[in-house]
Amino acid sequence: MHTLSDLNLQGASVLVRLDLNVPLADGEITDDGRIRAAVPTLKELLEAGAAPVVVAHLGRPKGEVKPELSLAPVATRMAELVGVPVTLAPAGDFPPAAPGTIVLLENIRFDPRESSKDPAERAALAAELAAGRDAYVSDGFGVLHREQASVTDVAKLLPNAAGRLVEKEIRSFASVLDNPARPYTVVLGGSKVSDKLLVIDNLLKSVDRLIIGGGMCFTFLAAEGHAIGDSLFEPDWVDACLQILKDARERGVQVMLPTDVVIAQDIAADAETDVVKVEQGIPEGWKGLDIGPQTAAAYAQAVLDSATVVWNGPMGVFEVEPFAAGTVAVARALAQTDGFTVVGGGDSAAAVRLLDIDADAIDHISTGGGASLELLEGKTLPGIAVLEDS
Repeated sequence: MHTLSDLNLQGASVLVRLDLNVPLADGEITDDGRIRAAVPTLKELLEAGAAPVVVAHLGRPKGEVKPELSLAPVATRMAELVGVPVTLAPAGDFPPAAPGTIVLLENIRFDPRESSKDPAERAALAAELAAGRDAYVSDGFGVLHREQASVTDVAKLLPNAAGRLVEKEIRSFASVLDNPARPYTVVLGGSKVSDKLLVIDNLLKSVDRLIIGGGMCFTFLAAEGHAIGDSLFEPDWVDACLQILKDARERGVQVMLPTDVVIAQDIAADAETDVVKVEQGIPEGWKGLDIGPQTAAAYAQAVLDSATVVWNGPMGVFEVEPFAAGTVAVARALAQTDGFTVVGGGDSAAAVRLLDIDADAIDHISTGGGASLELLEGKTLPGIAVLEDS
C-alpha cells in the first residue's frame, strides 16, 4: 500500500476522501475531532504543492439534497484549522482547487450513486470524481468499511495512497491484532451483544482477558441465571453468550463480567439510583445502567495490569451523569496504564472527549467506529483492499 511519500504531489490535483461526519446541533459543529484528524494530511499536501479536492459525507441524506446536512459548517471550520481558504462546491459540481487552497465538494451522499448497490452507477460517479485529477488519497478511516463510489471505485481509477490518518490507524490496529504485547486485554461495552458477537468470536483466538460491560453485559448475566430486572436483554442471544463463555474457558481466556451494577428506574440526571450485587439480582421495574464501583475498580486494575488494551464501547449510559462513573474509571485507567492502548472509535472515542480524559495519554484513538469493529472482527476493509490491490 502506497503512502503520501510515494506520490508526486507538486502541482497535482489530488482527490482526498475524508471522514468529516461530525455531529451538529442547530447547524453548529459540537465535536470537530474528525476535522482535526484530517489536518496533517491536508497540510502535507498543500506544503508539497498539491491542490486538494476533498470529498466527504455528512449524515444519511439517502441520495437527496438536504440543506441541513450541508458541509458548509465543515468548510468554515476546516479553513480555520488548516489556515487556507476552503471553497464549498455546489452539489454535483466537482471543480479543481487553486494552488494554496482547498475545494470541499458538497455532501457526496446527496448523489444516490455514491451508495448505490449497482456497480455501474458507482463507477459512473467515480469517473466524474476522477476526471482531471492526478491522484487519489484515502484518509477517511471511518468509511473504509463501505463499498462506495468515493471510497473504493474511484481508487481504481487513479494513482492512490493512504493518507497519514489511515496509515496511523492501520499501523495501530496491526500492532494489536498481529503481535500484541501480553497480557492482552479487550474491553467491550455498548448496548447489544449481537453487535459484538463476531468481534468476540475473533478476539477469543488472541486475547488473554475479555472485559464486558455496557448494556450487552446483561444478556451474559441472564445467561448465567442472574435476575436482570428491566435491563437491556436480547433473549435470542443467550445461547450465543453461553457458547462464548464455554469457548473462553476452553481457550484459557479470562472473561470478566460485572459483580455489581448501578440501577435506576429511569435514564435521567435526577433519577433515583442504587447499587446492587449481581448475585442479589436487579428488582423488576429497575434497570442496570452502569457497572458498579466494585466492578469499575476491578476493570480498571485489569487494564492497568495489561501490556496491550483495546477498548470498544462504553460501560454505561455515560452521557447521563449518574451512569458515567464506570466509563470514566475504564477511560482513566487506559490513560494511566504503561501498556499500548487503542480506543476503537464511536461512542468510546466520544466518551474520552466528553468526560475530559487525557487523550494524549492514550496511544491511539480511532476515528472509525464501524471500521474499527470490522477490523477487530478480522475482516479486510474494502477501502483498504482496493489500496493494496492497486
